[in-house]
Amino acid sequence: MFTSLVGKALVPVGVAVTGFVVVCCLLLYSVIKEDVNRDSVLHATNLADIILKSTRHAMLKSDRETLNNIIRNIGEQNGVEHVRIFNKKGVVNISAKPGEINHQVDKKAEGCISCHSGDVPVTSLGRMEQARTFKNGNGNKVLAITAPIYNEPECSNAACHVHPPAQKILGTLDIGLSREALDKSLAALRTQMILFTLMTLMLTVGGVTALLRRNVFLPIQAVRDYICRISDKDNQAAPPPTHLPQDLDRITKCFYNLMQKHNKTERELDEARKGVVRQE
Repeated sequence: MFTSLVGKALVPVGVAVTGFVVVCCLLLYSVIKEDVNRDSVLHATNLADIILKSTRHAMLKSDRETLNNIIRNIGEQNGVEHVRIFNKKGVVNISAKPGEINHQVDKKAEGCISCHSGDVPVTSLGRMEQARTFKNGNGNKVLAITAPIYNEPECSNAACHVHPPAQKILGTLDIGLSREALDKSLAALRTQMILFTLMTLMLTVGGVTALLRRNVFLPIQAVRDYICRISDKDNQAAPPPTHLPQDLDRITKCFYNLMQKHNKTERELDEARKGVVRQE
C-alpha cells in the first residue's frame, strides 16, 4: 500500500490532518480547562468576600453566637467542604466543624506556606494566589481559598476588643469547595471533545479520500490502463474518455498522436522493405 500512489498520497494527508486536528483539540481543551479553573477560583474568592462582609458586623460586635451560626449555615451548603476562621497564631476560633475549634493550623501546610515561607509573613495575596487544590481525608478534591481578615479602623477602635493599629492581619478565613461537580464537567467536556475529534477526523479524511479518488486517482487509473493497453501491442487503442482533467487529457492526446505517428512510420518502413524485396 505504501508503495502505490494511493498510499503515498493518502497516508501523509491522513497523518497531517490527524495531527493538526488532535493538536488543535488539545490546545482548545487546555484553554477551556484553564478558563474554567480560573472562573472557579474567582467564584470561590467572591464567596469568601461575601462571607467576610456578612460576618463583619458580628465580628465588630464580638457576637460569637451570630458568627458561629453564619459559619455553620454556610458549611451546611451543598459543595462546601469546610469553613473556618483562625487567628494570627493559627488557632481555629470558629469552624463549621466543631471538632476543629482550638486546633493549631500547620503553617507548613499547603495554603499557609505561601505566606509563611519567609521570616516575615506575607500580608497580601492576589486572587489566584489565595487558591489551592488538594485532597481531603476522604480522598475528595477540594478547592480552598485563604482570605486574610485585615485590621480596619473600626476593628482597632472598637470598644469590645481593641487591636493595635500596627497589626495588619487579625485572622484568616479558610473556605473549601468540592471540585466534584467541576471535575465531572471537565470530564464530560473531555469526552465530548474526543468524540468531536474522531468525528472530524472521519469526515475530513473520508472527504479528502473521496475527492482525491474522484478527481485524481480514477483519472490516473484511466491513463494507466490506456498506456498498459498500448504496451500490450494494442497500437490502435483509442484515448481515454474526454472527461479527464485538462493536464491528463493533454498527456493522453499527445501520447495518442505520438503513437499514430509511430504507427505511420512503421507502415512506411514496411512498405519500403516490401518494395526492396520485389526489386530483388
